[in-house]
Amino acid sequence: MSEDFLIKRHLAKTITWRIVGSIDTMLIGWLISGNHLIGLSIGGTEVITKMVLYFVHERLWLKINRKSESNAFLYKYRHIVKTISWRIIGTIDTTLLAWLIVGDPIIGLQIGAVELVTKMALYYLHEKVWYKFDFGVEKKR
Repeated sequence: MSEDFLIKRHLAKTITWRIVGSIDTMLIGWLISGNHLIGLSIGGTEVITKMVLYFVHERLWLKINRKSESNAFLYKYRHIVKTISWRIIGTIDTTLLAWLIVGDPIIGLQIGAVELVTKMALYYLHEKVWYKFDFGVEKKR
């Protein structure tokens, strides 16, 4: 697989996930804080932090996937393991951002806790959909 093809794929996945993820964060932030501007602030700020973190996560998983074919468990459950690893990173990021923006660690933890559940489901679905598409994957001759 060509590195150029994979970079295009990872960038496209980064953008589509960030759209889904930011909408989810904005809604959760709004519902928990009761203020739509706080939801927008948290979701808007995380667009930048999460895109960088997600791209790095994708690049690291590329290296892991190349080795996972010899590890039956990781190969079989890669979507679940990848979902969990990303959610840990993402929840820590959102919790800290919410705490900094709102100024209340409890609200930050509440937003992070709710997001933990919603984002795991959304991310898993996102991974399954992307796995079905060959955009950015070099076709075998």
